[in-house]
Amino acid sequence: MVRLQEVERTTITLHTGITGIQRVLWFYGPEKAEEKILFSQMFKGETVTEISERFKERLQLNRTSGDLTIRNINRNDSGLYLVQVLTKLLSAKTFSVRVYAPVSAPVITRGDRSSVSSTELCVLWCSVENGDDVMLSWYRETERISNTNNTNLSVHPNLTLHLHLTQNDSSTYSCVSHNPVSSKNTSVNITQLCSYSPGEGVRSRSLTPALISSGVLVLLILLLATLWIQQKKKQLHGESIISPCLQFGSYIRSVQ
Repeated sequence: MVRLQEVERTTITLHTGITGIQRVLWFYGPEKAEEKILFSQMFKGETVTEISERFKERLQLNRTSGDLTIRNINRNDSGLYLVQVLTKLLSAKTFSVRVYAPVSAPVITRGDRSSVSSTELCVLWCSVENGDDVMLSWYRETERISNTNNTNLSVHPNLTLHLHLTQNDSSTYSCVSHNPVSSKNTSVNITQLCSYSPGEGVRSRSLTPALISSGVLVLLILLLATLWIQQKKKQLHGESIISPCLQFGSYIRSVQ
């Protein structure tokens, strides 16, 4: 069996390695080559060729060798191809074809400063759209230092890989996505990506006391409003009226 891998929307040729053919049959199937997609033979001095609707306008046959060319190939064309050639003898050959989409270029982003330790310069995240046999890797110069992949595309539509850079690191880094037929490279500009603005990453922590104070104030307002409503109800029923503020003070003392 001949195994071939190709990127989609290109042209591929399946070579039989045979010459002097009289009749040729090509079959296709995702798992078993059972569907006849092309038939060609000499009949009364003329060549008669039939092509299935599935591959109409995309197949080209070399009548001398039986080679089959498929134009604008796509991922749905992946599978097994079987050729049966009649010369003086009947010969057969099987091809396994796998068609891939080209990989996307990796995207590099910087992690939040709060996740960076005192010995680190910054944390970088590299991500790419997941696909069949896609792998994502970090490289230092030409050395691959980490990689990841996941075949469960429904659960992991994207691949992500982090990189921790230490202080005074002057190496060159790049993130590479690749599959068996294509690859894309994104280089790291450390100076640009790892420059934090003053106070970045601390801002969220500085907001905490203000948020707590605001929450306490809202609770006090709600409590006073509740006491005021209760006083109004008592006034309507002719009961004695106590100032909401005094009542609130009594409530606080009872809690203590």
